[in-house]
Amino acid sequence: QVQLVESGGGLVQAGGSLRLSCAPSGRTSGWSTMAWFRQAPGKEREFVASTDWSGSSIDYVDSVKGRFTISRDNLKNTVTLQMNDLRPEDTAVYHCAARIYAGGSYAYWSQGTQVTVYS
Repeated sequence: QVQLVESGGGLVQAGGSLRLSCAPSGRTSGWSTMAWFRQAPGKEREFVASTDWSGSSIDYVDSVKGRFTISRDNLKNTVTLQMNDLRPEDTAVYHCAARIYAGGSYAYWSQGTQVTVYS
């Protein structure tokens, strides 16, 4: 099964920026929705952002609106998350995810990349 591989995590000072990227490990037929989730220590996994195929339907969790931007390249089936003005509360393991059908479950997940924001 195709897996998602991400890159771009790291350590950054509060107010800084990071860019996460996610790409499939092999050929795919395309996904309707690609998204980012995160999980902080001791907390449940949280939805961060998602985008549909066309980019006309994009959602963000309220806490990242105005600071994070999700985008995708449909030719490459990749998705990126540009994170600006990072805060310590953004510290988490970030996962990208994809699903074939809108409204279905996310069947494809990355292993996760650590993002740590220090003040």
